[in-house]
Amino acid sequence: MPRIVALDTVDLRFPTSLDLDGSDAMNPDPDYSAAYVTVRTDREDGLAGHGFAFTIGRGNDVQEAAIRLLAPYLVGRDVDAVLDDLGGIWRELVHDSQLRWLGPEKGVAHMAVAAVINALWDLRARRDGLPLWQLLARLTPEELVDLVDFRYLSDALTREEALEILRRAEPGRADRERELLAHGYPGYTTSPGWLGYSDEKMLRLAREAVAEGYTQIKLKVGADLAEDVRRLALVRDAVGPDIRVAVDANQRWDVAEAIAWIGALAPYDPWWVEEPTSPDDVLGHAAIRRAVAPVRIATGEHVQNRVVFKQLLQAGALDVLQIDATRVAGVNENVAILLLAAKFGVPVCPHAGGVGLCEAVRHLSMFDFVAVSGTQDGRVIEYVDHLHEHFTDPVVMRDGRYVTPTAPGGSGEIRPETRQRYRYPDGAYWSAALAATPA
Repeated sequence: MPRIVALDTVDLRFPTSLDLDGSDAMNPDPDYSAAYVTVRTDREDGLAGHGFAFTIGRGNDVQEAAIRLLAPYLVGRDVDAVLDDLGGIWRELVHDSQLRWLGPEKGVAHMAVAAVINALWDLRARRDGLPLWQLLARLTPEELVDLVDFRYLSDALTREEALEILRRAEPGRADRERELLAHGYPGYTTSPGWLGYSDEKMLRLAREAVAEGYTQIKLKVGADLAEDVRRLALVRDAVGPDIRVAVDANQRWDVAEAIAWIGALAPYDPWWVEEPTSPDDVLGHAAIRRAVAPVRIATGEHVQNRVVFKQLLQAGALDVLQIDATRVAGVNENVAILLLAAKFGVPVCPHAGGVGLCEAVRHLSMFDFVAVSGTQDGRVIEYVDHLHEHFTDPVVMRDGRYVTPTAPGGSGEIRPETRQRYRYPDGAYWSAALAATPA
C-alpha cells in the first residue's frame, strides 16, 4: 500500500527586478518567487506531485514555512485514499481549527493549502496518465460537486444548481475536448506593459505581440495620470483601433480617484480596467463599475476566497472575473469559483502574471471550456513571457493561443537544476549575488 512519505519544500526566487519585469504601480521591484512543494510517495515508480504558492520575493520564506505545517496531515497516509477523496482532503486542510484562526480562508495559510492541494492534483493526474484539465473534464457532475465546499455559497449557488450547470454542459464535452486539442485556448499578453519599461521597449513589445497573433495586450497604470494617458495614447496609436488594450491599476486607487482616473483613460478605449481598488472592497468595485460603464471592470487575482467572489458577483461589481491558480486554496476552490461565474454569466479571464501561473491556470480555463461554461467567448488567459524555461511542461503559445497541454499532471514541476540554482539564499545564483552585495 503506497504511502505519502514527505512534503519537501524550497524557497525559490528569480531576480526579475533586475530588468523590471513584473513592475507595476504597487510593486515596483518584484522578484518572482515560488514557495515550492513536492509531495513524495514510496511508490516503486517514484511518483511525486508538484505545486507552489506564488509570491514576489520577501516573505516567500514565510509562505514556505506555512506549507511545511501541513506535512503532518498527509505524511504516512495511503496515496490512493488521499487522491480519491480530494474534496475531503480540501475540507480537512482548510477547516483545521488552529490554522483556520490565521485566516480564516485567506492569506498565507490559505495559499499554503493551495500549494499542497495543487500538488496532490498534479500527483493524481500523473497517476491517472492525464493532463489536469482533461482529468477534471472527464469527472462526472457528481464527482465535481463533491470537490466543492458549499458552506457560505448556498445563498448564491446550491449543489443542485451546480449539478444543473455541469449536466447542461455534458453533451458537448467530447466535441469541445477535440476542439481544444486542435486549436488551443485564446491568450493575451502583459509582456509589453510593465510600468518600469521605457517607451521604446513598450512599443516594440506591443508591435511584436500583434505580429505574433495576439488580439489583446495589457498595460500597467496607476502611478501617474499624465504618464498613463501618454503611454496609453502611444500604444493605441502603435497597435491601432482593433487591438484590445486592457489596463491594470493593481489596487492603486481609492473609489473616487478610480472613477476620475478611468474617465481620463476612457477616450483611448481600454478593454477593461483591472483591480481599480482594494480587492476586498466589494461595494467599492460596484460603485466604480456603475460610474464608468461601459468601461469594463475586472478583478480577482488578489481576491482571497470563494466568498468574496460570491459577493462581487451578487453585487454586480465586475464584468470580468480573474481567477488565480494559487491565491485561493487550489483546484477545488477554483472549481467552485468557475461554477459561481457560470451561474452569474460572467466570463472568466485568469490572472497569470507570475512564475508558473501560466502553466497552472491554463488547465482551469480549459476544464471550464469543456465541462462548465462550454464557451471561449469573451475569455482569454493572461500570458507573460518570463521563466517558462524552468518548467518541465512549459507553456507553448501559437498565434496568440495557448497550445493545449497533453503531458500528465498539472504542469507545476520546476526543473531540478533550477531548484538548485535559484534556491534562496544558498542556491548557486543567490550565493553569488548576495556575496557580491555591499555590506
